[in-house]
Amino acid sequence: MEFLKKAISAGLVADEDEKVQATVKKMLQHIEEEGEAAVKEYAQQFDNWEGDFILSEEKKQALIDSVPQSVKDDIDFAHRQIKRFAEAQRDSLVSFEIETEPGVRLGQKVMPVQCAGCYVPGGRYAHAASALMSVATAKTAGVPYIVACSPPRGDSINPAVAYAMHVAGADVIFEMGGVHAIATMANGLFTGKPVDILVGPGNAFVAEAKRMLFGAVGIDVFAGPTESAIIADETADPMTIAVDLVSQAEHGTNSPVWLFTTSREIGEKVLKIMPHVIADMPNADVCEAAWRDHGVVIFCDTREELAKVSDEYACEHLQVMAQDFDWWKENLNNYGSLFVGEGSTVSHGDKCSGTNHILPTKKAARYSGGLNVQKFMKVLTYQELDEAANLAFSAVGSRISRTEGMEGHARACDWRLRKYYPDTKWDFTVYDQKHYD
Repeated sequence: MEFLKKAISAGLVADEDEKVQATVKKMLQHIEEEGEAAVKEYAQQFDNWEGDFILSEEKKQALIDSVPQSVKDDIDFAHRQIKRFAEAQRDSLVSFEIETEPGVRLGQKVMPVQCAGCYVPGGRYAHAASALMSVATAKTAGVPYIVACSPPRGDSINPAVAYAMHVAGADVIFEMGGVHAIATMANGLFTGKPVDILVGPGNAFVAEAKRMLFGAVGIDVFAGPTESAIIADETADPMTIAVDLVSQAEHGTNSPVWLFTTSREIGEKVLKIMPHVIADMPNADVCEAAWRDHGVVIFCDTREELAKVSDEYACEHLQVMAQDFDWWKENLNNYGSLFVGEGSTVSHGDKCSGTNHILPTKKAARYSGGLNVQKFMKVLTYQELDEAANLAFSAVGSRISRTEGMEGHARACDWRLRKYYPDTKWDFTVYDQKHYD
């Protein structure tokens, strides 16, 4: 493994993280103490917002009417793809009941959470696709009440975002963003319905608010800046690689983009091309900073070594521009979402192919996938044992409980043994519980 380009450490990341944590903690505490009044304070402070937070039907319709039909058609297309994939995910998880032994029925019941909160960013960009990714997925899972939040721009949220939320099935739309939006959904402010899970991407403050609230509510992923990596061999096109890396660098100045290659020539060509492609961008300063500070190019002798490096980085988005697609699909283990072949760019997954773009970052792909229908669903198990089954199961349960030193657990089994089999003589300890009327 050889670095053809290393990332430049920003040096202030830890300090910035501490500042974010302190700010978010203070805001959440204030909202916990003062409720809706504190939210109104923050909305006025950060967005100069003093109106109603819940988008009215009349205002929503006016926003929708302002969206060009061509934009609506594209959003509808993306919604169909996302819904189709989400439906397939939902149908792969089923309720069932089995009889493991005579008189023993075990089963699982699959059901959605009752209320979901979907955050849709609205800072630098209007994230209509994010609205579809979160709201439509929750809707497909069968969540009966969905709250969506997005920060306003001026006197409203973005019209295309409002349309996407509407099409996807949001029950309530908040014109609100930031930490106070996350706290509003978690606490059920203005709706009286606290959410069971919070999902959706956001800036560092939004991500930290979700992290701090995790436990009181569920969350989708622990999110950081967007990450993208490309695996390339000698057959890859350097221009395609450069264009795709730059396309993801525009997410922000702290968004890493990485190239892992078995071709030194490809790596060096991409290094030469990148400044030119970046200079062509309207937001070249953002892309240049991301590439300068966080860009990495690694050369490896073998594809096996390359796969190992990729798994260590555990990237959010991973593209493969190399021969033998099946080998890579079989041997890559850690990634948020995989894009196989030159025809598959991350933009497809981000916007319209159908897989979800809310994905794990900061190596969380080692143990977690991204947002999916099953994040909104619970697998509930149950069991039913008849009297005959208790002869074996209460006996084993009693003995294991005493092995562990848990006498109360043992006696619950013992009670059934003596109740159902009063004339049996036991060759192990079975407590004779006194009966109280």
